[in-house]
Amino acid sequence: MSEILSVSDIKVFARSPKGKGRQTERERESAHQVLCPLSAPQTATSGAVDERASRTVTLLEDKAEMKVGKIRGFSLEADRADDAVYSRGQSVCGRVVVELRAAVRVRSLAVYAKGMASVHWLESRSVGMNTVYSDYSSFHTYFKKRQQAIPDNGEVTVLQAGRHEFPFSFQLPEENLVTSFEGKHGSVRYWVKAKLHRPWATVKKIKREFTVIEPIDINTPSLLAPQAGTKEKLARVWYCNLGHVSLTAKIDRKGYTPGEVIPIFAEVDNCCSRTVMPKAAIVQMQTFIARGTMKQKKSVVATLQGEGVATRKRGSWHGRPLKIPPVSPSLLQCRVIRVEYVLRVYVEIPGTSKLSLELPLVIGTIPLHPFGSRTSSVGSQYSVDIDWLRLALPERPEPPPEYSAVVSDEEAERTDQRLSIPEDEEELGGLLERPFFAYVQEFRYRPPPIYSEIDPHPQRSDMRRRCMTC
Repeated sequence: MSEILSVSDIKVFARSPKGKGRQTERERESAHQVLCPLSAPQTATSGAVDERASRTVTLLEDKAEMKVGKIRGFSLEADRADDAVYSRGQSVCGRVVVELRAAVRVRSLAVYAKGMASVHWLESRSVGMNTVYSDYSSFHTYFKKRQQAIPDNGEVTVLQAGRHEFPFSFQLPEENLVTSFEGKHGSVRYWVKAKLHRPWATVKKIKREFTVIEPIDINTPSLLAPQAGTKEKLARVWYCNLGHVSLTAKIDRKGYTPGEVIPIFAEVDNCCSRTVMPKAAIVQMQTFIARGTMKQKKSVVATLQGEGVATRKRGSWHGRPLKIPPVSPSLLQCRVIRVEYVLRVYVEIPGTSKLSLELPLVIGTIPLHPFGSRTSSVGSQYSVDIDWLRLALPERPEPPPEYSAVVSDEEAERTDQRLSIPEDEEELGGLLERPFFAYVQEFRYRPPPIYSEIDPHPQRSDMRRRCMTC
């Protein structure tokens, strides 16, 4: 029996009663008999020892029940898995589970569902010897619903010991929803909360969050359009000019999904006196808006490095791949939070600032359709190739070669003889009776005039100039 007693239980018997400085001899003997029944005086009977032991066990059980409470469990269980994803129009279903050790008096049990975007940050500035902090916070509620599992009608409901389940169901709105997001200064969260109200007791709460994904289809003309740009810079170190560096970059479309590969077409023309290094990166930009002020945070989620381009050389990327890691989709419809992505292609120049070019990206949730958007994808790829060839053409076209360098004099003379009109009337009549389109085909190969940069019909100096007002 002495093994089940703890130190705290021994203190219950050993402490002095109120109003007395010390225990009496009889009380010490009674406590000693309860704690150590085997060493009790021989005059105590076995029935008295058993009675004292049962009282001790009852005392310990009452103390444990007061410490633990009557509610064994209070939880929220969803019908779908923990990692389930919801979208607009779907229903969030589940149940509130209450497990009791004994009967409990309950005033009400309410279940809430809410979706909200909130931002908060602090900014400090120095005013003399003091530091002043400015608080920026804002929120936007997308939906808020409530259900009463046990209505609060002024009466008390008694729940017996055991397991009790209270089902709930909330339907998400058909519009005005954004994707769940967790950022540095704000978040977009959706949750279900249950509150259990009891008389003369604290409110017991339980909360469970769930994920909402707003679909973004990249199979649209605006997101399938190719993106391209060109930038040039004069590299300088103090008052010394190093030379020009130009950068041209293109991608086949604007919309992508996580896990896809972005083929990058780029060209670096290095006319400076130092070796430059082309690189690329996907940058996520988080923008938080509160009280007319914006707070922005940028982070790099993927990088790519190319080979160095030496002085007076040109480097090219012909579809260099850059894989998109698992990131949250673009958040463009929220009032207080925006999440945007850009593809940054830049050139690092030693000794000076980098030459950077940014192309916009949209990270969606619905990937590129293999059949429905095949025409658009091929068309965009074709346009990219044509643009690339157009940029590769020289600015000043070279003059075409002379006709004599391509066609000899003998071939030109034979062609003139075939195209000459016969002088005899019989031959001319037979010529007109034949199909005329055959001679139209021959007319296509008539030699062009000889190219010359000198005007063969110059304006005469003795000609009177025409008055522009006449």
